[in-house]
Amino acid sequence: MPVETLNPDSLFEPEHYAQVSIATGTRIVSIAGQVAHDAQGDLVAPGDLEAQVEQAFVNVGLALAAASATFADVFKLTIYVTRWTLDQMPQFVAGYERAARRVGFEARPPASLIGFEVLFHPDVRVEIEASAILP
Repeated sequence: MPVETLNPDSLFEPEHYAQVSIATGTRIVSIAGQVAHDAQGDLVAPGDLEAQVEQAFVNVGLALAAASATFADVFKLTIYVTRWTLDQMPQFVAGYERAARRVGFEARPPASLIGFEVLFHPDVRVEIEASAILP
C-alpha cells in the first residue's frame, strides 16, 4: 500500500480523518472536484447534503477506479461544502458512511473541509477533490 496514515501523539486525534499521510510511489493521480452528478449528468437530490456527500464520494471512487486506484491510495482529500454550519456534521458523516458501504472503503486520509456560500450551481452542496499515489 503506497499510503500510510497516522495521528501523532502530539496532535488531536480526529475521528473521521488522519492528521498525516506518508505517500510512496511513482504515479500521482489527481481527481477533479466531484459533485453529486449521476452517470447521466443529473444532480442527485438538489440541496440534500447527505445524499450529495454520498454520491460525490461514490464518484470519487469511480474516478479512482478508472485510474486503477482505490481510496487506500488517496493521500489527501479537499472537501468543499456550501452553506456549512457545524450542526450539519451528522448529515455529512452519514453520507460519507453510506458511500463507504457502497464503494467499500475504510481509508480516512488527511482531509480539509472548507465552507463556501455557493459553488458553481446553487443546488450543489458538496465538491470533493482527491489526490492519490500509485506504485
